[in-house]
Amino acid sequence: MKGSFLFLGLGAAALLTAFGHRPAPPTSYDVVINHVTIVDVETGRLRPNQVVAVAKGKIVRLEPASKAQYAAQQTIDGTGRYLMPGLWDMHVHFRGGDSLAAANKKSLTLYLAHGITTVRDCGGDLTPHIFQWRREEAAGTLAGPRLFTSGPKIDGPGGTWPGSLEVTTPAQVGKALDSLQRLKVDYVKIYDSKISGEAYLSTIAQAEARGMKTTGHMPYSVTLGEAVNRGLDATEHLYYVFKACSGKEDSLTALVRASLNTSKPLGLFAMLPAVYDTYSLAAAARIFQQMAAHHTAAVPTLAIGNTLANLGTTDHAHDTLLAYIDPKIQRTYAKRQASARQQSAAARAFTQKLEAKFMTLVPQMQAAGVTILAGSDSGPFNSYTYPGASLHDELRELVQAGLTPAQALRATTLNGARFMGVADRTGTIAVGKDADLLLLTANPLVNVANARKISAVVSRGKVYSAPTLAGMLRAIKN
Repeated sequence: MKGSFLFLGLGAAALLTAFGHRPAPPTSYDVVINHVTIVDVETGRLRPNQVVAVAKGKIVRLEPASKAQYAAQQTIDGTGRYLMPGLWDMHVHFRGGDSLAAANKKSLTLYLAHGITTVRDCGGDLTPHIFQWRREEAAGTLAGPRLFTSGPKIDGPGGTWPGSLEVTTPAQVGKALDSLQRLKVDYVKIYDSKISGEAYLSTIAQAEARGMKTTGHMPYSVTLGEAVNRGLDATEHLYYVFKACSGKEDSLTALVRASLNTSKPLGLFAMLPAVYDTYSLAAAARIFQQMAAHHTAAVPTLAIGNTLANLGTTDHAHDTLLAYIDPKIQRTYAKRQASARQQSAAARAFTQKLEAKFMTLVPQMQAAGVTILAGSDSGPFNSYTYPGASLHDELRELVQAGLTPAQALRATTLNGARFMGVADRTGTIAVGKDADLLLLTANPLVNVANARKISAVVSRGKVYSAPTLAGMLRAIKN
């Protein structure tokens, strides 16, 4: 019920009784959280001593707490607690083929147990399963975060990831987009392992004409500015932003293009040292201004960069969370591990230097008005980047890079909702919005690590207490 209670004086009550009417009983809610401090992620401020009432999966009442009584199936004393919107992980993967579908499904529990109530799947080969999980969640038979998905990635012929839609010509791009629209995906994800620059830009332009959102990697044979001008909505990771920060971007891009028909075509990793050496603050400022003006967001994925940069020298055998990763998914970690162990000391040092440079880009983009989206890149094949926990690692990295806790919290709540076009129903705590909430024992605006201190998660209006979440985790433990 929206609005406020109608308080009747004794005279009015007597008058109603005389006419044979009685005041309506108080509305009964599914959940009431009383005397709680609201974390306003939009303003970065606290609203103390509030009451939040939930019914049918929606927030239906939000007001200062008082001595009023609220009838509810479940009442939670929020004294000393902080209530914020549920977290969004804006870059995850469900993949590995049908044989890994059940193993991927277990990760839904990990996300929810870490306060993540929405995830954005960034392409894979499990699209039918993802849609089935969505149906199960909507029916109340599966607990997990809300799922947005790109469906299959778009790439060139012989692309890295199974299930990708291969395109070369504009006509093939059109057919690929037709396929994605029939699937009713939420956006288009473009990958850069084999796609040509022409097909990449054509995909963005055609998707833009259809009103489809595009994000992705980028072949080094084009510039980020070209992609932004055609309507790219977000760039994943910082390799492509970084190239645009080179004072010699045009020359380096021309060098890549000239190499494509030779026996040794130049790709991203071959070019990164030259990009690093030609970094320009002026070039960085120009691309950030362009991104902000065109509303092109960035998903830094700093935490996985740090994990992979140190993969060859870090022993993860005793990681606590490894016990919750299905052995089938653990086996997908082997390829990256083997590659990291073969990396030379010089290459490892450069990777670490590069990751440190990436950190400096984040506050510059934030200051320029670029939307930052928090994403972990967790999922099969991304070694030791644990679903759920890795998003909290990302928030820590964003703050270490220079964002305030409030800015980092926006990157994992409201920014995601706005990017996906659903801010009218989620991303903040307000009447009429989805009851996807995170109840904490400490203030995340003081220390973003406090977002890990979970008292309860509310997903689709259902409360999962910390003990309940712990039980759910025990159920998926190896």
